[in-house]
Amino acid sequence: MNNRIENVIIMGAAGRDFHNFNVYFRDNGRYQVVAFTATQIPDIDGRRYPAELAGSLYPQGIPIHSDKKLRELIEAHRVDLVAFSYSDVTHAEVMHKASIATAAGADFIIVGAPYTMIESTKPVVSVCAVRTGCGKSQTSRKVIEILKKMGKTVVAVRHPMPYGDLTQQVVQRFASYEDLDTHRCTIEEREEYEPHIRMGVVAYAGVDYEKILRQAETEADVIVWDGGNNDTPFYKPDLHIVLLDPHRPGHETAYHPGETNLLMADVAIINKVDSATPENVAAVRKAIEAHNPSARIVLADSELIPDDADMIRGKRVLVVEDGPTLTHGNMAYGAGVIAAKRFGAAALVDPRPFLKGRLKETFANYPDIGHLLPAMGYGQQQIKDLEATINATECDLVIVATPVDLSRLLKINRPHSRIRYEYSDHGEPTLEAIITEHFVS
Repeated sequence: MNNRIENVIIMGAAGRDFHNFNVYFRDNGRYQVVAFTATQIPDIDGRRYPAELAGSLYPQGIPIHSDKKLRELIEAHRVDLVAFSYSDVTHAEVMHKASIATAAGADFIIVGAPYTMIESTKPVVSVCAVRTGCGKSQTSRKVIEILKKMGKTVVAVRHPMPYGDLTQQVVQRFASYEDLDTHRCTIEEREEYEPHIRMGVVAYAGVDYEKILRQAETEADVIVWDGGNNDTPFYKPDLHIVLLDPHRPGHETAYHPGETNLLMADVAIINKVDSATPENVAAVRKAIEAHNPSARIVLADSELIPDDADMIRGKRVLVVEDGPTLTHGNMAYGAGVIAAKRFGAAALVDPRPFLKGRLKETFANYPDIGHLLPAMGYGQQQIKDLEATINATECDLVIVATPVDLSRLLKINRPHSRIRYEYSDHGEPTLEAIITEHFVS
């Protein structure tokens, strides 16, 4: 019998990878995790998963390397097993990574989604998606609104974004704007936490989701899992809601682990019906019916709410959109572009001649972004570069179509107007009817 300890690399992007380590590999004497690899998010490699979080088997912590070094790391550490642990990648890309691992002599696994879900003592409603940018956040807010209307005390737990000092991010609780400053939140983090704070809802995030859950349970009747990317929930849901995007028909079965979410969905929401073609909506519906015929299908609009639609008419506009949606979400446009066209902008200004600093890298890595600007802000330098690029771009108006009000974080010297977007039912059944039915049955 072979009792040799297996050397492991966990591939990730500072989220799912840490969770998989915590719930399966930490304190598991069968394995020795020799490294994490990191991708998608700038500057998250070159760190260590700290000893304080890694457990007794890792007194020095665990190094985090760029995933570009995967083969080199496998060979150097005689790795037996590579565990793929990040989201929003094509099925083909997953298998390219598998090919690198197996060619270097390692087995390649994806840990089963239900296996990593922690059970709660309270009901859990999860809101996930088949791709980044489908409208999870606005749907989470609607779910919370419905539950609060039913008299429930709701706590939101957000998919992780631990990009800073991991020892200071084990359990993060956000109940005020001051908490965002205390935790030195990036733009990406603020985009997710601020809307909950505005609603008077406590939001949690961090690194150790067992500890987060147990603390959240002390102040909640219902936990809402506010998903990230197209990842599966970290908590076992009593009701699993999954968003699909008719602007990207076919993506629901082409990306990992979005297809897993579709197959597990209790409720499948086709969002953005108001701005998609009927043919694309029908194609997405057909995919749901073919792959998960038991899912309840809900149609929804992503309602655009401009601060001042008249400001847009006839203007040459720079559109600033949600960063992850445009980068690894592969969207060529978002709510800001739709709003610019709907409210009569004269033209979309191309920001590429005016790019500053690290935004040049972003456009080099994602050359299909086009005539709009992703609100990249994973660190202070990116935030400075974003501000400088906006102010350098020759335009009449800046349309800010990000979940967070960038004017609170940046000094925008040009006229600017914000576009918000909210969930709205598009016919029957309504989301409220389904949630009410679930909780009273």
